[in-house]
Amino acid sequence: MWLPESEERPWPGYGRSYAHGDELTTESALVTMDQAGIAASILVPPSWEGDRNDYCLTAARNYPDRFAVMGRFSAEDPSRVGELATWKQQLGMLGIRLTFHNEVQKHWLDDGTVDWFWEEAESNGIPLMVFAPSLLPKVKKVARQHPRLKIVIDHLGVIGGSSQALLPRLEPVLDLAEVPNIAVKASCMPSLVNESYPFSSLHPAIKLIVECFGRGRVFWGSDVSRLPCSQEENVRLFTEACRFLSEQDLEWIMGRGVRERLGWRR
Repeated sequence: MWLPESEERPWPGYGRSYAHGDELTTESALVTMDQAGIAASILVPPSWEGDRNDYCLTAARNYPDRFAVMGRFSAEDPSRVGELATWKQQLGMLGIRLTFHNEVQKHWLDDGTVDWFWEEAESNGIPLMVFAPSLLPKVKKVARQHPRLKIVIDHLGVIGGSSQALLPRLEPVLDLAEVPNIAVKASCMPSLVNESYPFSSLHPAIKLIVECFGRGRVFWGSDVSRLPCSQEENVRLFTEACRFLSEQDLEWIMGRGVRERLGWRR
C-alpha cells in the first residue's frame, strides 16, 4: 500500500517508471480482502516510493488483526546498523523486504554494498523477503552462508510476463529448494500466463513448486496492484482449481506457513 507522490512524499526518480498506479489505500485494500474472503494480509511497502514504512505501519496499528508489515530498509547504508536491534519492536513490523531488480539496486549483491547486512539481520533474528530476479544463485549463496537467516523469495523470483513458457523460468527458484532457510512466495501467478481462471497451465507449476519446497515453505501471495484478474480468482486458483492440494496443504499455503515463518501471532 502507498500514497500518491507529493512534495511531502517525493518518490526516487527510478520509481516513477514502474509504479503500479498512483496509490493503494488501506480502505481499498480492506474492501478487496473482504470480497475475496482474506482474513489478514502482510503489507509490503513498494520500492517506487523509496524506503518508507509509515503508511503501512499505520494500517497495522489501526487494524492489528488484519495487517502486519515487512518493511523497507536501506541496506546500502551501514550507518543504520543500530536500527536492526530494535526493528521488530515497531508495532506491526515482522521483518524486512529487499529488492534487487532495478538499475540502482541490482548491482549491490555483486559489489559488496550489502555484504554487512546479512550477518546483522541473521544475528537480530530478522526474517527477509527478497525480490532478486536473475540473481537467485547469489541469494542462494547468502542463505548458505547464513543458515539462521530466514529468506522468502518474492514472486518466485520471476518478473511478470506471459510470452515465455513458465516451467523453464522456474528452474532457478526450484534450485533453491535444497536450502532449508529459503521459502517462496507464489504471488501474482496469474500474471505469468495468458489465460483466464482457472489458469490451467499454472497447475503443473504450482504442483512442482509444492513438491520441491514442501507445503510449509510455499506461501500464497497477491501482489494485488498488478493482478490481471480479481483477487477472489487469485485465491480460488489455489483453494478450488488446484484439486491436488489437500486441506492440510491449503492450511499451510494459505496462511499458516507464512505466519509461522515470520512469527506473526495475532
